[in-house]
Amino acid sequence: MSEDCHLPICTHCYAVRVEPQRAKTLRPTCMACGEKLARQVKHTVAPLNKSNYMLFTDPAMLKQLNPKRTT
Repeated sequence: MSEDCHLPICTHCYAVRVEPQRAKTLRPTCMACGEKLARQVKHTVAPLNKSNYMLFTDPAMLKQLNPKRTT
């Protein structure tokens, strides 16, 4: 019996078996589906003044950091 039958199926497309390295994740996806899902997420990391770096997912929050903004 081969090891392929013990690998989980992709939770996004349900078409292919997931590689062993990706099978241990919470929601295992194949490489193609994982790439599609990762490209949908938009975020940026910005340094705060005299502080640490912060992750921003909303561009409006990032605009509020500039004290010299006009609008």
